Amino acid sequence: MAGANIIYGLGMLEMGVTFSLEQLLMDADMAEMIMYAIGGIPVNDATLSVDIIHENGYRKDFLTHRNTFNNRFIQSAPKLMDRRTRSRWLEDQGGLDMYQRAKKRFKDLYDNHQPDPLPEGAHEAIRKIVNRTEADLGLPKSEY
Repeated sequence: MAGANIIYGLGMLEMGVTFSLEQLLMDADMAEMIMYAIGGIPVNDATLSVDIIHENGYRKDFLTHRNTFNNRFIQSAPKLMDRRTRSRWLEDQGGLDMYQRAKKRFKDLYDNHQPDPLPEGAHEAIRKIVNRTEADLGLPKSEY
């Protein structure tokens, strides 16, 4: 998309003077959609619904076909943004805006997230990197 190849400043507000964890989650949601968009659209028999076209003929209305409905948001479903109509959003989300949903999601992540354990040998590999860096700087370990 115009040649940009970096997404910078997720979670930052006021030119980076302020950081918001809720903003980080909202920005990550946007970044996932951007990464999906720049990945392009796969073009194959399944995504073109070739079987459906053969089954129904080329002059049919495919926008109302169940296949179109089932594949409308493939892998581009944001976690916080709600693309539905206002009435559905109010009904299902209780009227929570994107920031309020991000705040709720952050609390859930903070309370319940369990990171995957490091692979075998990772601790030793990290320790080697840290020790090498200290030695490269010529600093004793207590000053680093």
